[in-house]
Amino acid sequence: MTFSRLSSTAMAAVLATAGLAAFTSANAETVKIAIAGPMSGSVAQYGDMVKAGALTAIEQINAAGGANGNKLEAVLLDDACEPKQAVAVANKVVSQGIHYVIGHVCSGSTIPASDIYENEGIVMVTPSATAPQLTETKKRNFIFRTIGRDDQQGPAAAQYIINKVKPKKVAVLHDKQSYGQGIASSVKKDLEAAKIPVAVFEGINAGDSDYSAVITKLKSQGVDFVYFGGYHPEMGLLLRQAREQGVKATFMGPEGVGNKDVTAIAGPASEGMLVTLPADFSADPANAALVKAFADKKRDANGPFQMPAYAAVKIIGDAIAGAKSTDPTKVAAYMHKNAFTTPIGKVEYDAKGDLKSFKFVVYTWHKDATKTAAN
Repeated sequence: MTFSRLSSTAMAAVLATAGLAAFTSANAETVKIAIAGPMSGSVAQYGDMVKAGALTAIEQINAAGGANGNKLEAVLLDDACEPKQAVAVANKVVSQGIHYVIGHVCSGSTIPASDIYENEGIVMVTPSATAPQLTETKKRNFIFRTIGRDDQQGPAAAQYIINKVKPKKVAVLHDKQSYGQGIASSVKKDLEAAKIPVAVFEGINAGDSDYSAVITKLKSQGVDFVYFGGYHPEMGLLLRQAREQGVKATFMGPEGVGNKDVTAIAGPASEGMLVTLPADFSADPANAALVKAFADKKRDANGPFQMPAYAAVKIIGDAIAGAKSTDPTKVAAYMHKNAFTTPIGKVEYDAKGDLKSFKFVVYTWHKDATKTAAN
C-alpha cells in the first residue's frame, strides 16, 4: 500500500503512533544513581560488594529498556566508611543534582549522610547499614533499607547463643562505633535477660594492632564465649591474638565480620567463628540466571550485600515505572505503599522505611574462608 492510498483512519493511527514514539523519546531521561560507600580503606571489600550488585542491576534494567524507558547511570562515590567524608559525598550528590543513592555502606557514615538526603528530598536505599538510629530517631520519608536492623540481627545472634551454645561466661566486645556498639548492646541485653553472665563488656579501638590487654582480661575472667560487634579487621586480629595467647573461647560477630579477609588476617584461628549474615541469596535456585549475570561480568554474587544492593536498584527502577515519574518525592511515596519482587524476596516497607521482615542466618566460618549453616 502506498502512502497516498492510506485511509484517514489509518493515517490517524500512523500519526498517533509516531507522535507517541516521539513523545516517549523526548520525555525519556538519564537517571543518575549514586553508589556511595567505601571504595577505599580497610572495609573497601563491602563497598565492592555493593558496587557489584548495584552495577549488575543497572546494566540489566538498561538492557531491558530502562526504568519506564529511562536509562540509569551509575555514579561511584567513595566515603571510605568515614562519617566526615560521607557528608562530603552527600553534598556532592546534592550539587550534582543526583536524586537517588544506593548506600551508604557503614552505619556510622550512612546516618549523617542520610540527614542531608532527607532534607534535600533524595531517595537513599542502603543495602547494608543496620543501625536502628538511621530510621528510628527521626521521621524519614526518603530513607530506606534492603537489609534488616541490628535489633533484628542482635536477637537472632542472642537466641542462637542462648539456645545452642549455652555458654557459662560471656564477653561482649565492640569497636565503639554506632554499628558495632549498637549490635553488641542488643546482644548483651538479651543474654542478661536469659541469665547468662556477661563478665566483660568493653570497647576496643578500631585500627589498633595489639589487643593483648583485652585478651588478658578474657583469660583472667575465664570466658568461654566472645561476641564482637564491629568489622573484620579487628575481629581477625582478636581471633589470631586470642589463639596465640591460649584463649579457646568461641567467637561470634555480625555481618561486618563475614568477609574472606577475616581469614586472611586470622588464618587458622578463623575456623569455627560464628557469624550472622543475610541468607545466601546466591544459592536460591530462583536467582540462578542472576548469579550467571554476575559471573559474566566477573563479579561475585556470593556475599552479604550483593543481592541487597541489586534489590535496592531494582526497587528504585520498579518504583519509577510504577509512579510513572522520576520525581523522587513520587517515587518515595510509591515505595512506601507498594510491594516489590526482588532477589532477596518480597520487599515491603513500614512507615520508617524499614523492611517489614528480614531473616538473619547463623553460619559457621571456616579457615578456608567458606561458611556453612550453623547447627
